[in-house]
Amino acid sequence: MGKDLEGAQPPLAGRDYQDPPPAPLVDPEELGKWSFYRALIAEFIATMLFLYITVLTVIGYKSQTDPTMNGSDCGGVGILGIAWAFGGMIFVLVYCTAGISGGHINPAVTFGLFLARKVSLVRAVMYMVAQCLGAICGCGLVKAFQRAYYTRYGGGANELADGYSKGVGLGAEIVGTFVLVYTVFSATDPKRNARDSHVPVLAPLPIGFAVFMVHLATIPITGTGINPARSFGAAVIYNKDKAWDDQWMFWVGPFIGAAIAAFYHQYILRAGAVKALGSFRSNA
Repeated sequence: MGKDLEGAQPPLAGRDYQDPPPAPLVDPEELGKWSFYRALIAEFIATMLFLYITVLTVIGYKSQTDPTMNGSDCGGVGILGIAWAFGGMIFVLVYCTAGISGGHINPAVTFGLFLARKVSLVRAVMYMVAQCLGAICGCGLVKAFQRAYYTRYGGGANELADGYSKGVGLGAEIVGTFVLVYTVFSATDPKRNARDSHVPVLAPLPIGFAVFMVHLATIPITGTGINPARSFGAAVIYNKDKAWDDQWMFWVGPFIGAAIAAFYHQYILRAGAVKALGSFRSNA
Protein backbone atom coordinates (compact mmCIF):
# COMPACT_ATOMS: atom_id res chain seq x y z
CA MET A 1 0.00 0.00 0.00
CA GLY A 2 2.78 2.41 0.92
CA LYS A 3 4.59 1.53 -2.27
CA ASP A 4 1.50 2.29 -4.37
CA LEU A 5 1.27 5.75 -2.86
CA GLU A 6 4.96 6.52 -3.20
CA GLY A 7 5.47 9.75 -5.13
CA ALA A 8 1.80 10.72 -4.94
CA GLN A 9 1.11 14.26 -3.86
CA PRO A 10 -0.86 14.31 -0.56
CA PRO A 11 -3.88 16.60 -0.54
CA LEU A 12 -3.38 19.77 1.45
CA ALA A 13 -5.83 20.99 4.08
CA GLY A 14 -8.53 23.14 2.56
CA ARG A 15 -7.46 22.22 -0.96
CA ASP A 16 -10.23 21.30 -3.38
CA TYR A 17 -8.01 20.19 -6.24
CA GLN A 18 -4.97 18.02 -6.86
CA ASP A 19 -2.23 18.69 -9.38
CA PRO A 20 -1.48 15.71 -11.61
CA PRO A 21 1.95 14.16 -11.03
CA PRO A 22 4.72 15.34 -13.39
CA ALA A 23 5.01 13.37 -16.61
CA PRO A 24 8.14 11.20 -16.79
CA LEU A 25 10.96 12.67 -18.81
CA VAL A 26 11.19 9.55 -20.95
CA ASP A 27 8.29 7.10 -21.00
CA PRO A 28 8.99 4.24 -23.45
CA GLU A 29 5.79 2.48 -22.35
CA GLU A 30 3.81 5.07 -24.33
CA LEU A 31 5.11 3.57 -27.55
CA GLY A 32 3.17 0.38 -26.85
CA LYS A 33 -0.21 2.06 -26.29
CA TRP A 34 -2.83 2.67 -28.97
CA SER A 35 -3.92 5.86 -27.19
CA PHE A 36 -0.50 7.36 -27.96
CA TYR A 37 -0.78 6.70 -31.70
CA ARG A 38 -4.40 7.84 -31.71
CA ALA A 39 -3.20 11.14 -30.21
CA LEU A 40 -0.54 11.46 -32.92
CA ILE A 41 -3.16 10.92 -35.62
CA ALA A 42 -5.40 13.52 -34.00
CA GLU A 43 -2.56 16.08 -33.93
CA PHE A 44 -1.69 15.34 -37.55
CA ILE A 45 -5.26 15.68 -38.84
CA ALA A 46 -6.01 18.76 -36.72
CA THR A 47 -2.89 20.60 -37.93
CA MET A 48 -3.62 19.63 -41.52
CA LEU A 49 -7.16 21.00 -41.30
CA PHE A 50 -5.90 24.11 -39.52
CA LEU A 51 -3.42 24.94 -42.32
CA TYR A 52 -5.85 24.05 -45.08
CA ILE A 53 -8.59 26.41 -43.90
CA THR A 54 -6.37 29.28 -42.78
CA VAL A 55 -4.02 29.34 -45.77
CA LEU A 56 -7.01 29.17 -48.12
CA THR A 57 -8.44 32.16 -46.28
CA VAL A 58 -5.21 34.15 -46.70
CA ILE A 59 -4.93 33.35 -50.41
CA GLY A 60 -8.60 34.05 -51.00
CA TYR A 61 -8.29 37.46 -49.36
CA LYS A 62 -5.24 38.39 -51.45
CA SER A 63 -6.93 37.31 -54.68
CA GLN A 64 -10.07 39.29 -53.87
CA THR A 65 -8.08 42.47 -53.20
CA ASP A 66 -5.72 42.09 -56.17
CA PRO A 67 -6.25 45.14 -58.44
CA THR A 68 -5.04 43.16 -61.46
CA MET A 69 -7.96 40.78 -60.89
CA ASN A 70 -10.47 43.64 -60.59
CA GLY A 71 -10.32 43.41 -56.83
CA SER A 72 -10.60 46.27 -54.38
CA ASP A 73 -9.18 47.12 -50.96
CA CYS A 74 -12.64 46.61 -49.50
CA GLY A 75 -12.97 43.10 -50.95
CA GLY A 76 -12.47 39.84 -49.16
CA VAL A 77 -12.55 39.11 -45.47
CA GLY A 78 -9.81 41.59 -44.54
CA ILE A 79 -7.19 41.17 -41.83
CA LEU A 80 -9.99 40.87 -39.28
CA GLY A 81 -11.41 37.90 -41.17
CA ILE A 82 -8.01 36.23 -41.42
CA ALA A 83 -7.55 36.61 -37.66
CA TRP A 84 -11.00 35.11 -37.12
CA ALA A 85 -10.13 32.16 -39.38
CA PHE A 86 -7.01 31.35 -37.35
CA GLY A 87 -8.64 31.89 -33.96
CA GLY A 88 -11.87 30.16 -34.92
CA MET A 89 -10.14 27.09 -36.28
CA ILE A 90 -8.04 26.76 -33.14
CA PHE A 91 -11.19 27.01 -31.04
CA VAL A 92 -12.92 24.30 -33.08
CA LEU A 93 -9.93 21.96 -33.31
CA VAL A 94 -8.92 22.28 -29.64
CA TYR A 95 -12.51 21.50 -28.72
CA CYS A 96 -12.50 18.43 -30.97
CA THR A 97 -9.11 17.01 -30.01
CA ALA A 98 -8.55 18.07 -26.39
CA GLY A 99 -9.92 14.79 -25.04
CA ILE A 100 -7.72 12.73 -27.37
CA SER A 101 -4.34 14.45 -27.63
CA GLY A 102 -4.73 17.54 -25.47
CA GLY A 103 -5.33 19.67 -28.59
CA HIS A 104 -1.84 21.15 -28.91
CA ILE A 105 -1.78 21.71 -32.72
CA ASN A 106 1.38 23.78 -32.22
CA PRO A 107 4.98 22.73 -31.42
CA ALA A 108 5.40 25.81 -29.22
CA VAL A 109 2.45 24.75 -27.06
CA THR A 110 3.87 21.22 -26.89
CA PHE A 111 7.28 22.60 -25.94
CA GLY A 112 5.82 24.76 -23.16
CA LEU A 113 3.84 21.84 -21.74
CA PHE A 114 6.95 19.65 -21.91
CA LEU A 115 8.94 22.20 -19.90
CA ALA A 116 6.15 22.19 -17.32
CA ARG A 117 6.35 18.36 -17.21
CA LYS A 118 2.83 17.97 -18.58
CA VAL A 119 4.00 15.63 -21.36
CA SER A 120 6.98 13.31 -21.69
CA LEU A 121 9.92 13.93 -24.03
CA VAL A 122 8.84 11.04 -26.28
CA ARG A 123 5.33 12.43 -26.64
CA ALA A 124 6.56 15.99 -27.15
CA VAL A 125 8.95 15.03 -29.96
CA MET A 126 6.41 12.82 -31.71
CA TYR A 127 3.71 15.48 -31.41
CA MET A 128 5.99 18.03 -33.08
CA VAL A 129 6.75 15.63 -35.93
CA ALA A 130 3.04 14.90 -36.43
CA GLN A 131 2.19 18.62 -36.34
CA CYS A 132 4.85 19.53 -38.92
CA LEU A 133 3.79 16.70 -41.24
CA GLY A 134 0.16 17.74 -40.88
CA ALA A 135 1.03 21.33 -41.71
CA ILE A 136 2.93 20.26 -44.84
CA CYS A 137 -0.01 18.14 -45.98
CA GLY A 138 -2.50 20.93 -45.28
CA CYS A 139 -0.54 23.42 -47.38
CA GLY A 140 -0.05 20.74 -50.03
CA LEU A 141 -3.83 20.36 -50.30
CA VAL A 142 -4.19 24.12 -50.74
CA LYS A 143 -1.64 24.13 -53.54
CA ALA A 144 -3.29 21.12 -55.20
CA PHE A 145 -6.72 22.78 -55.20
CA GLN A 146 -5.59 26.38 -55.86
CA ARG A 147 -2.46 25.94 -57.96
CA ALA A 148 -3.15 29.05 -60.07
CA TYR A 149 -3.34 31.30 -57.02
CA TYR A 150 -1.02 29.57 -54.55
CA THR A 151 2.38 30.83 -55.72
CA ARG A 152 1.05 34.15 -57.05
CA TYR A 153 -0.22 35.14 -53.60
CA GLY A 154 2.63 33.89 -51.47
CA GLY A 155 1.35 30.50 -50.41
CA GLY A 156 0.35 31.79 -47.00
CA ALA A 157 4.02 31.70 -45.97
CA ASN A 158 5.22 33.76 -43.01
CA GLU A 159 7.74 36.46 -43.91
CA LEU A 160 9.02 39.55 -42.14
CA ALA A 161 7.26 42.56 -43.66
CA ASP A 162 9.25 45.34 -45.29
CA GLY A 163 10.16 48.17 -42.93
CA TYR A 164 10.53 45.98 -39.84
CA SER A 165 13.84 44.84 -38.38
CA LYS A 166 14.51 41.21 -37.49
CA GLY A 167 14.58 42.19 -33.82
CA VAL A 168 11.05 43.59 -34.06
CA GLY A 169 9.86 40.46 -35.86
CA LEU A 170 11.46 38.19 -33.29
CA GLY A 171 9.98 40.22 -30.44
CA ALA A 172 6.52 40.00 -32.01
CA GLU A 173 6.80 36.22 -32.20
CA ILE A 174 8.07 35.93 -28.61
CA VAL A 175 5.33 38.09 -27.09
CA GLY A 176 2.60 36.63 -29.29
CA THR A 177 3.51 33.06 -28.37
CA PHE A 178 3.77 34.02 -24.71
CA VAL A 179 0.16 35.26 -24.83
CA LEU A 180 -0.99 32.02 -26.44
CA VAL A 181 0.88 29.56 -24.21
CA TYR A 182 0.08 31.54 -21.05
CA THR A 183 -3.59 31.30 -22.01
CA VAL A 184 -3.25 27.54 -22.54
CA PHE A 185 -1.77 27.10 -19.06
CA SER A 186 -4.43 29.29 -17.45
CA ALA A 187 -7.34 27.67 -19.28
CA THR A 188 -6.23 24.14 -18.34
CA ASP A 189 -5.09 24.85 -14.77
CA PRO A 190 -6.49 22.09 -12.49
CA LYS A 191 -6.93 24.60 -9.66
CA ARG A 192 -9.11 26.75 -11.87
CA ASN A 193 -11.05 23.76 -13.19
CA ALA A 194 -11.87 22.59 -9.66
CA ARG A 195 -13.39 25.92 -8.64
CA ASP A 196 -15.13 26.90 -11.88
CA SER A 197 -17.08 23.95 -13.24
CA HIS A 198 -17.66 25.70 -16.58
CA VAL A 199 -13.96 26.17 -17.32
CA PRO A 200 -13.30 22.72 -18.86
CA VAL A 201 -16.11 23.31 -21.36
CA LEU A 202 -14.94 26.82 -22.23
CA ALA A 203 -11.18 26.14 -22.26
CA PRO A 204 -10.92 26.13 -26.09
CA LEU A 205 -12.64 29.53 -26.26
CA PRO A 206 -9.95 31.69 -24.57
CA ILE A 207 -7.26 29.79 -26.47
CA GLY A 208 -8.96 30.59 -29.77
CA PHE A 209 -9.44 34.21 -28.72
CA ALA A 210 -5.77 34.48 -27.80
CA VAL A 211 -4.82 33.34 -31.32
CA PHE A 212 -7.32 35.81 -32.77
CA MET A 213 -6.00 38.78 -30.80
CA VAL A 214 -2.35 37.99 -31.49
CA HIS A 215 -3.09 37.80 -35.22
CA LEU A 216 -4.72 41.22 -35.16
CA ALA A 217 -1.55 42.67 -33.64
CA THR A 218 1.16 40.88 -35.60
CA ILE A 219 -0.19 40.09 -39.09
CA PRO A 220 1.28 43.40 -40.38
CA ILE A 221 4.71 42.49 -38.93
CA THR A 222 5.37 38.81 -39.62
CA GLY A 223 2.08 37.50 -40.94
CA THR A 224 1.82 35.96 -37.44
CA GLY A 225 3.64 32.71 -36.90
CA ILE A 226 3.40 31.79 -33.16
CA ASN A 227 3.21 28.22 -34.48
CA PRO A 228 6.40 26.71 -35.92
CA ALA A 229 4.49 23.96 -37.72
CA ARG A 230 2.30 26.52 -39.47
CA SER A 231 5.35 28.49 -40.66
CA PHE A 232 7.35 25.39 -41.58
CA GLY A 233 4.56 23.70 -43.55
CA ALA A 234 3.89 26.84 -45.59
CA ALA A 235 7.62 27.35 -46.27
CA VAL A 236 8.10 23.75 -47.43
CA ILE A 237 5.29 23.90 -49.99
CA TYR A 238 5.87 27.52 -51.08
CA ASN A 239 9.66 26.98 -51.12
CA LYS A 240 10.89 30.52 -51.85
CA ASP A 241 14.06 32.14 -50.51
CA LYS A 242 12.38 34.83 -48.40
CA ALA A 243 10.24 32.29 -46.53
CA TRP A 244 13.34 30.21 -45.71
CA ASP A 245 15.50 33.23 -44.83
CA ASP A 246 13.06 34.24 -42.09
CA GLN A 247 12.22 30.68 -40.98
CA TRP A 248 14.52 30.75 -37.93
CA MET A 249 12.46 33.59 -36.49
CA PHE A 250 9.32 31.45 -36.47
CA TRP A 251 11.03 28.72 -34.43
CA VAL A 252 13.26 30.68 -32.06
CA GLY A 253 10.60 33.27 -31.19
CA PRO A 254 7.77 30.84 -30.38
CA PHE A 255 10.02 28.52 -28.38
CA ILE A 256 11.36 31.42 -26.29
CA GLY A 257 7.84 32.76 -25.74
CA ALA A 258 6.59 29.30 -24.73
CA ALA A 259 9.49 28.83 -22.30
CA ILE A 260 8.82 32.19 -20.65
CA ALA A 261 5.09 31.40 -20.36
CA ALA A 262 5.81 28.00 -18.79
CA PHE A 263 8.20 29.52 -16.26
CA TYR A 264 5.85 32.39 -15.43
CA HIS A 265 2.81 30.19 -14.88
CA GLN A 266 4.50 27.30 -13.08
CA TYR A 267 7.05 29.12 -10.95
CA ILE A 268 5.52 32.55 -10.39
CA LEU A 269 1.74 32.24 -10.51
CA ARG A 270 1.63 28.68 -9.15
CA ALA A 271 4.59 29.32 -6.83
CA GLY A 272 6.51 26.28 -8.03
CA ALA A 273 9.83 27.81 -7.02
CA VAL A 274 8.58 28.53 -3.47
CA LYS A 275 7.20 24.98 -3.10
CA ALA A 276 10.47 23.47 -4.32
CA LEU A 277 12.47 25.64 -1.89
CA GLY A 278 10.17 24.69 1.01
CA SER A 279 10.53 21.00 0.18
CA PHE A 280 14.31 21.36 0.06
CA ARG A 281 14.38 23.06 3.46
CA SER A 282 12.12 20.47 5.12
CA ASN A 283 14.26 17.63 3.78
CA ALA A 284 17.41 19.32 5.01
